[in-house]
Amino acid sequence: MTLRRATQVLEAGAWPASDAVATVTLAFDDRHRRRVRLVDDAGEAFLLDLDDATRMGDGDGLRLDTGGIVHVRAADEDVLDVRCDDPRDTARMAWHIGNRHLPTQVLEDGGLRIRADHVIAQMLVRLGAEVEAKAASFNPEPGAYDEGAGHGYGHEYAQGHSHDH
Repeated sequence: MTLRRATQVLEAGAWPASDAVATVTLAFDDRHRRRVRLVDDAGEAFLLDLDDATRMGDGDGLRLDTGGIVHVRAADEDVLDVRCDDPRDTARMAWHIGNRHLPTQVLEDGGLRIRADHVIAQMLVRLGAEVEAKAASFNPEPGAYDEGAGHGYGHEYAQGHSHDH
């Protein structure tokens, strides 16, 4: 039996939900791939076979060579939701998180979400943030150098970026 192949990532909202023939639920680290055997939520295997490593977001679709689309869902993970009383303090927390190069999701209400890390949680609380540990999907902002991030900096700069000046 030939394995179904997913050969294209379709951005969330750019494909009709009625074309979904399966779902696959993946943690953040498993949603940046080029070629890997995956198993959909119904237990059926398929091959993710892309030209380049691609970051898949919650709601994206994977076009199958046999027809139809596999709906990508972000799995719940251990995360920390970080909130402050005012935007200035939230910006300060974002600076401290970014200074540690931690993937960060900006929530609809302006809060921040990072992976669970008790050391970072203690630091943020000491700095005045409210930190809530929970299990939730994690969809961090793409980095400035991620393909499709929409930033004008070239990859050459990213390779030379260092804090060791």
